[in-house]
Amino acid sequence: MFDFFKSKKTQEAARLESPGVKEQAWRNQKLKANLKENLTTLHFILADCYDVVFREFDFAQLPDIRLALIYVDGLADKIQVSNFVMRSLSLEVPPALPKEYKITKAQAFDFIRDRGLCIHQIEETDSLARLIDAIMSGDTVLLVDGHARAIINGARGWEARSIEDSKTEAVVRGPRESFVETMRTNTSLLRRRIKNPALKIEVRPIGKITRTDVAVIYIKGVVYPGLVTEVKERLSRIEIDAVLESGYLEELIDDNPLSPFCTINHTDRVDKVAAMLLEGRAAILTDGTPYVLTVPTLFNEIIQSPEDYYQRYFFYSLIRLIRLAALIIFLTAPAIYVALLTFHQEMLPTALLLSIAGQREAVPFPALVEVLLMDITFEILREAGIRMPQPVGQAVSIVGAIVIGEASVRAGLVAPATVIVVALTGIASFTLCYPGTLSLRLIKFPLTIIAAFTGLFGLICSLIILITHLTSLRSFGIPFLYPVMPLSPAQLKDVVVRAPWWALLTRPHLLGKENPRRMKAGLKPKPPEKNN
Repeated sequence: MFDFFKSKKTQEAARLESPGVKEQAWRNQKLKANLKENLTTLHFILADCYDVVFREFDFAQLPDIRLALIYVDGLADKIQVSNFVMRSLSLEVPPALPKEYKITKAQAFDFIRDRGLCIHQIEETDSLARLIDAIMSGDTVLLVDGHARAIINGARGWEARSIEDSKTEAVVRGPRESFVETMRTNTSLLRRRIKNPALKIEVRPIGKITRTDVAVIYIKGVVYPGLVTEVKERLSRIEIDAVLESGYLEELIDDNPLSPFCTINHTDRVDKVAAMLLEGRAAILTDGTPYVLTVPTLFNEIIQSPEDYYQRYFFYSLIRLIRLAALIIFLTAPAIYVALLTFHQEMLPTALLLSIAGQREAVPFPALVEVLLMDITFEILREAGIRMPQPVGQAVSIVGAIVIGEASVRAGLVAPATVIVVALTGIASFTLCYPGTLSLRLIKFPLTIIAAFTGLFGLICSLIILITHLTSLRSFGIPFLYPVMPLSPAQLKDVVVRAPWWALLTRPHLLGKENPRRMKAGLKPKPPEKNN
């Protein structure tokens, strides 16, 4: 009964048993000069694709020259297809021609390509694989009877999300534009910020089934050529069925796949990607996702924000120091709290120790269980707030934290001091760059457990091992802790504090060594000289 929904041509093509158009063979096929044979092949390949439109018509009202238009309904712009392709070729060409001029079948293809199409972008191809990729990407394909070539018209026009503010890296002062899911929109946002032909965008499809467009973006003359070559080489090695998000690529091109630390940054902020490109980095943009990968990535980016460069450097140097303190609190506060209560009570002031002891008198669990219980509860509330609808999620996470914390203390399950430590840890995590906190959220649990069994000695040893691991990491060949390890004093102007713009004369040495200077010296403002 399902045959009712198939067109006669689709049913006829589905019954064909031609070895030349099987799934693995047709990608190597070329178009033929016969229009009917090409359409039969395309009907076979695109069988049961109800959204693919096949439209046949006469060229210039000449019945001996037949044309066929193929596109996907919903991906192609119907106005462009109707007005600038079909209307132009079938109705507007004949009146524009001299009466004595007659177009032959042999001349039809060249005439249409050079004079017949009123559309901004066309491409000529004889490859069946390129033809299918173009149709599935939203372009319109035009076949001409008697010619073994096709014209691809750039008439993409699908529905897209409007440009909005960043959801993960909000700022008070700065641009409000973030990337969207459409690659062409994203590349145009970057072009608006870097109006220079040195900005190069190279696109390649990745994914045997999805054929997802992936763009490598860099600024020629600023980026080190070896970095671009390495990025392209790693992407070319990927053989996978589908790429639905940039996270697929992130795991497949990482230097350190077994490390908990993310050595490839991702962001949806246009200004942040533009700034990284100007430092000498490369960006990887994936069609279908607003998150762009930037390489190489440094650890100090976890305490940096785009807004640091838009506000006065005095204030935001202090803010960076606060973020660094928040990083230390987030990573070590629960472990230090458990170690002090379990092994090192003598290190606490007597009044504080008596207060905490009084709070814990009725608590049935050791300090480790208390902290893990509250920490896991906080993580559950955090995830619940993210997954639920935004207006409800914020209320649930805030109210849930207050209610559960208060109820736990009243029930005698945890001490008030434990709630304070866990809440301070959670709040500290919100001051840091979100992608960088994911690994730290994982690491703080084993640090807490180690501190519960070995005290501060074990915690310090664990931190030494952690720092040693960080020094061994590389992001596309660049040390992850640069410029702290290896130490580069000249590059410390933009790590923990942010020097004024007139002092940031050069790019980071290992990133922008191809073109190290970004501004001339002597730009420090001076008061005007008094007239004598």
